[in-house]
Amino acid sequence: MREIQASEAKTHLPQLLDDVERGETLIITRHGRPIARIIPEADRRQERIDKAISNITARRKGKGRVTFDGLRSARDEGRKY
Repeated sequence: MREIQASEAKTHLPQLLDDVERGETLIITRHGRPIARIIPEADRRQERIDKAISNITARRKGKGRVTFDGLRSARDEGRKY
């Protein structure tokens, strides 16, 4: 969460909206006091979360359970001993 002065928000509004669209929350202040909060649209955020979950689920299908030895092997892959 980032705080920004109202005068700066006025000057850089397009960039700030891009930041919010990417998921950042902004607090606009005037004379050091918070006056507004800009947050990402909830539906869009939920849509991104749902898409991420479905991608993870799709990748896991067809793969067996991950064993400890498999995790250790993946961790150690490419290491020099």
